Amino acid sequence: MQNHGTITSDNHAALWHGRFKEGPDAAAVAFETSIFDDMRMAMVDIEGSIAHAKMLSKTGLISAMEENSIVEGLLSIKKDLLNGKDAAGNPFKVDTSAEDIHSFIEATLTDRVGEPGKKVHTGRSRNDQIALDERMYLKHQIKMLKKELLLLIKVLSGLAAEYKDSLIPGFTHMQHAQPVTLGHHMCAWAWMFYRDFERLSDAYKRIDVSPIGSCALAGSGLPLDRKYEADLLDFACVSANSLDSVSDRDYYLETSSDLSLVQMHLSRACEEIVLWSTTEFGFIELSEKWSTGSSIMPQKKNPDFAEIIRGKTGRVYGDMVALFTMMKGIPLSYDRDMQEDKYSFFDAYDTVISSVRIFTQMVKTAKWNTKRMNELCYGGFLNATDIADYLVRKGMPFRTAHGVSARLVRAAIEADCKLEDLPFEEYKKESELFEEDIFDAILPQKCVEIRKTIGGPAPEWVQKQVDILNDFIQKNTDEDIDSEENDWDLIFENYYRK
Repeated sequence: MQNHGTITSDNHAALWHGRFKEGPDAAAVAFETSIFDDMRMAMVDIEGSIAHAKMLSKTGLISAMEENSIVEGLLSIKKDLLNGKDAAGNPFKVDTSAEDIHSFIEATLTDRVGEPGKKVHTGRSRNDQIALDERMYLKHQIKMLKKELLLLIKVLSGLAAEYKDSLIPGFTHMQHAQPVTLGHHMCAWAWMFYRDFERLSDAYKRIDVSPIGSCALAGSGLPLDRKYEADLLDFACVSANSLDSVSDRDYYLETSSDLSLVQMHLSRACEEIVLWSTTEFGFIELSEKWSTGSSIMPQKKNPDFAEIIRGKTGRVYGDMVALFTMMKGIPLSYDRDMQEDKYSFFDAYDTVISSVRIFTQMVKTAKWNTKRMNELCYGGFLNATDIADYLVRKGMPFRTAHGVSARLVRAAIEADCKLEDLPFEEYKKESELFEEDIFDAILPQKCVEIRKTIGGPAPEWVQKQVDILNDFIQKNTDEDIDSEENDWDLIFENYYRK
């Protein structure tokens, strides 16, 4: 097979070779090829070409016999790519000397079916073909990431239900603030990923628009049926402007922003895991499967996976910034700069979905030291606000009550004791409203149980959050992901990573 970047008379010449007398230098071909990035879209490119052939047949631009020949040829390529060998048992894979995956598939199709293969590109450009492939691939990948986020939310929801009564110090400014529960904290993590799921769902609506039929930028003078082709490919609608259709990469920019938020949420949770796994905190013990040791210090059990996830956040941000920077100065419509979109987006996506999967298993297999968490709720004056609230319930203005509580905290500091150990006389000295029941009111468990406002840490409200999350999981678990589409990435795994 000849180099696809050279100008030859066979089917493997560059798709644009007719204008040129000679081909680009070999180094130029290597520089401009995108095959290593876009080969993972081989399956969607084939699916898109099958739909295009059916549309061309429906509109009379090709015959039914030519349609059948094209479809059979494309299906044979798909089968051989997935099997890694052709019908004769010979090795078969993407030719990485090709300019891009679209050129490779079209050239291979023409090799197999002859003249009908040369008609598959009728009424389309690589500009709208690329946009179509990217949108189709992205639709599938968003479904896959949403599935992983649901699994993570399910794990966190389960932990929340299990530990809805287990006390843990709440922090602001990394200082002890008020007692909450581990279940409440797990719900807080879950709600971050809930929002990520919703953002991806919302982005999906804008991705689910077919650009095919926009051609290079100005549509076509041929009788194309864009709506029919979009329906075949399960798009919600067709794009409204051909110029915008081929120059738009908002779907990558928006989704990369959503990916950055997912990774940021993972990073924040990992930061807490790193802190909580220290001897000083001792809240969590990670499984040995998700920890590493030291090459010199035998006692070490390091939270490396949490740290790596945290570290990869900068990488995802960088990919997002690269995409935005790439697009900021591009005039309408398509420019070759946009070829760089796949490298940055695929890298961001791969990083995020792998991080979600690792984080889910890391949290699922961890052990939680609820005894240690509970101990730290008795100290650090986490119940100081509850002293003020106690007085407010008896009619004292909050600002006055805040001052009373602050002076009691100072008295406890000077006496080197906890608020609950401060003599009752000290309370009476500050206000006659105090009664003996103040000591029961400021027990950490009571401080949590009384916080029954919507979304609060009281166990019954944590359970209500769990119920809402579980309903959300159940509602979205049935979203269909075609099992065959899971094979799409086999092309990438087989030929790129190796």
